[in-house]
Amino acid sequence: MASRRQQKPTSGNGGAAANGPRVTRLRLGQILEDEGEITPQDTLRILAVQNRVEARFGDILLARGMIDRDRLYDAVARQFRAPVARFDRHPPDVRLIDSYGVTRCLSEGLLPWRKTAGYTIVATARPEEFETRRPDLERQFGPVQLAITGEVELHRAVLGHHRKVLATRAESRVAPMESCRRWHSKMLREVFLALGIALLVAMVTLPDLFLVTLFAWVFLSLVANTALKLAVAAGHVLALRRPAAAAEGSPPVIARLPPVSILVPLYQEREIAGRLIKRLDRIDYPRELLDICLVVEADDAVTCDTIDRADLPRHMRQIVVPNGQIKTKPRALNYALDFCRGSIVGVYDAEDAPAPDQIMKVVQRFHERPPEVACLQGVLDYYNARTNWLSRCFTAEYAMWFRVMLPGLTRLGLAIPLGGTSLFFRRQVLEDLGGWDAHNVTEDADLGIRLARRGYRTEMIDSVTEEEANCRFWPWVKQRSRWLKGYAMTWAVHMRQPGKLRRELGWWRFAGVQLLFLGTITQFLFAPLLWSFWILPFGLPHPVADLLGAPLLSAVIAAFLISLLADLVIGLLAVRGERHRFLIPWLPTLYFYFPMAALATYKGLAELFTRPFYWDKTEHGIFDEGPESDAGDAPDAQAEEPDAETPPADRFAAE
Repeated sequence: MASRRQQKPTSGNGGAAANGPRVTRLRLGQILEDEGEITPQDTLRILAVQNRVEARFGDILLARGMIDRDRLYDAVARQFRAPVARFDRHPPDVRLIDSYGVTRCLSEGLLPWRKTAGYTIVATARPEEFETRRPDLERQFGPVQLAITGEVELHRAVLGHHRKVLATRAESRVAPMESCRRWHSKMLREVFLALGIALLVAMVTLPDLFLVTLFAWVFLSLVANTALKLAVAAGHVLALRRPAAAAEGSPPVIARLPPVSILVPLYQEREIAGRLIKRLDRIDYPRELLDICLVVEADDAVTCDTIDRADLPRHMRQIVVPNGQIKTKPRALNYALDFCRGSIVGVYDAEDAPAPDQIMKVVQRFHERPPEVACLQGVLDYYNARTNWLSRCFTAEYAMWFRVMLPGLTRLGLAIPLGGTSLFFRRQVLEDLGGWDAHNVTEDADLGIRLARRGYRTEMIDSVTEEEANCRFWPWVKQRSRWLKGYAMTWAVHMRQPGKLRRELGWWRFAGVQLLFLGTITQFLFAPLLWSFWILPFGLPHPVADLLGAPLLSAVIAAFLISLLADLVIGLLAVRGERHRFLIPWLPTLYFYFPMAALATYKGLAELFTRPFYWDKTEHGIFDEGPESDAGDAPDAQAEEPDAETPPADRFAAE
């Protein structure tokens, strides 16, 4: 609430004209000392903290529980010689808010409150910025007067009449041509129908040509995918053998740590919410800079009640997302983004147990990197890897993806599909891109491509977030079907204008998008065609064998075996560390694990035409073996060496 420049004299009377007499403003610390709220020693301690963090004097007091919110507002009002806005007595004039813009009110932390006696009274949670805003305000409203409010109170006032506006905006922040929200359009359905009819006619009238063409496509996809894996594996081995570069001096010092907002979307999380709060409370970052937002749906009484019963720390709050036309994780993230306080925005899932030092590593990396590094991706791992066979395979697969494939794709300069959690963004970039596509069920992968199209880069960070492995057959299939449905949807959206996509990404990354998205769908969709070649060693007839001839058939079998070998090599590289070494004997069984993805692909592609925006929810907390007290503290949780009945309005910002 207080100015960041506590000791610098500034204009004092909020109602004075910009060119009026300058009045020396009292320091907030001195005012609170005079009122007996804090001691001189408290003031010195808070000022010392303020020298290290981007936080205001009053916010530090609130974060540390050293003052009551109302008493702080009264002191700030005395400091700025302005009244405290009482929205309960005089509700805001909706017309004034509409005139200024609801999103602008939220981003600037001010609210045109009401007109009186020839003035427009403007309430603000950032009074130190008021004189900077005054010229724009007076051009629009005429003479203005300052009033003091808090961020929570301002948000509630805005939501009183604009909740639906913000909810609708959350569904359409991304530009139409970059969003899949028109997926169910009549024209698109007609295109797919025509394509399906053409394939059916070709299959009936020219069966041999159709079969050879189909096989050629699948085979080329397999070869390209195998080549990519071998390139990634070779790069990983070279990175392991290459001696670490000597550090050139100490890393750049961060003068003042920035505020960081963490968004945690929750839905129907009775089992996980309490443990999640304990795990997030272990994050080692200054509390006055940490803004953890538990994002819940308005009709989710289960999660709301669970959080209501919890004793939330001051740096955690609940954001309730109003009902809308869809109910997806990216829509909830878009809605919550407007209420974030941090210049860095991160995302965690409901079952996550991040390493305590993860936020500090993120802040340091962003400080070291140029602005084009707009996103950081953490490593995901599982704390219930030993639950059953499925959890072991899931853990091995994630180790392959996050410890070998993603770093390898980054080294190759390709655009990478992001994971859905342990993601961190420069907030301004995220807002410029329009946030997440609210209709895309793999919003993370889509956002990774949109970042690359704008010229931004994503880097991996050496920090682990542990999750709960989905280790029941049908829930696994449902989760994977959502991911693959989203992959297909993301590819189709970005290929609406393939020439533009190629120009924005360049030929190399354009080819990478085709391989990572279309190639992945192709491999799983037509996996049974590839598996059918296992009958050849047993001397059984194959319908393609006669069409290909012996030389081509031998090449196909060789390519198939090399592909299997590449998967095994990637797996060995991924689980070679002490944490995952127990998974080595289970790697060959992945060949029985991946066929489940074919079933998931058929389910996901069917939903593209029946329920394209349906979010098949994954239930959490079933096999949660991570202890609340030390999940993430154990050596296992660290990254391996790179060898590596309250109404919703009142629930809004509980602190």
